[in-house]
Amino acid sequence: MKIAITGGTGFVGTKLTNELVHAGHYVYILTRNPDQHYDTDKTTYVGWLQEKYTPWDELPTLDAIVNLAGESLHSGRWTNAKKKSIMDSRIEATEGVLELIRHLKTPPEVLINASAVGFYGQSKTKTFTEETEKPGNDFLANVVVEWEKRANKARDLSVRPVFVRFGIILGENGALPKMTIPYKLMIGGNLGSGDQWMSWIHVDDVAGLIQFAIQEKKVEGPLNGTAPNPKRNKDFGQTLGKVIGRPHWMPAPSFAIQSVLGEMSVLLLEGQSVIPKKATLHGYEFQYPELESALKAILR
Repeated sequence: MKIAITGGTGFVGTKLTNELVHAGHYVYILTRNPDQHYDTDKTTYVGWLQEKYTPWDELPTLDAIVNLAGESLHSGRWTNAKKKSIMDSRIEATEGVLELIRHLKTPPEVLINASAVGFYGQSKTKTFTEETEKPGNDFLANVVVEWEKRANKARDLSVRPVFVRFGIILGENGALPKMTIPYKLMIGGNLGSGDQWMSWIHVDDVAGLIQFAIQEKKVEGPLNGTAPNPKRNKDFGQTLGKVIGRPHWMPAPSFAIQSVLGEMSVLLLEGQSVIPKKATLHGYEFQYPELESALKAILR
C-alpha cells in the first residue's frame, strides 16, 4: 500500500513508519520542512501546509492517510495562548489533510485521524467505550470534539474516517521516561489520591491498531486506542516501581502539582477508564494487554 503520514517524524509517526516499511508498504511523510530529511527506497518526504507546497502534485494514488499532527499537550503550562495553540494546531492539520484529499484525483480509502481519550472527560467511577456518545465538558474534551468534527468531513469526500482516541502511549520516548524519573530518584509514589484512572497503550499496539484500522473496512468513527486493562494511578505506579526495582512510597500531593502545572495538572490528577471495545469486537489482538509485560518490554 501507499500511505501518507502527517506527524511522521514524531514519536508515534516514526514507529508507525518503521512498521509500515517493514511490512512492505511505501510511506509518504508530509512535513513543513522536507529539505531537512532524506528520502529512502521506501519513504519520501513531501512538503505541505505552506503556500509554496502542492503535495497533491507529488503524491500517487494513496490507499490511506494517517494524521498524527498536533502540538503536544505536555509542551508547557496551559496559558490561554498555549491552549489556543493546542487547538489550532489540530484544526490546521486536519483541515490541511481535507484540502489535500480534495485536490487528489482519487481519494484514499481511509483517513486515520489521531484523537484522544480526553473526549470522555474525567471520572473515577465510570467506564467508557466507543458507545459513549456524550463528551466531557472540559478543555481537552472540547479540543477532541472540534478535532473529530473536522476529520469527520472526510465522509463527504467518500473517505472512511477513523478517529483513534489514544490513551497514554508507553514507549522509549513520550511520557514514560518522565514517569520513571521519581522512581530512579527513590521518590516515586501516588500522584494526588492515586485513584485516578490511567488508560494506557504500548506504542507497538498503537502502530498495530492503526494498521488494523487501515485494513479492516468495517472499522469507522471512534476507535479507542487503549489497552484492555486500564490501571488506577496507584496501581500503575506500583507496577512501574516493581519493574525497575524501585519503591513506590512517596505521594505527590495534589496542591503541589496544581501549583506547579496549573490547569495542565489535569493530565496527572484526573483520568478516565477507557476500554477498546470496538477493536476487540473486530478481532484485534493486543501484543501487550497487561501493564507489567508492556513495561518490561520497554524498560528491560
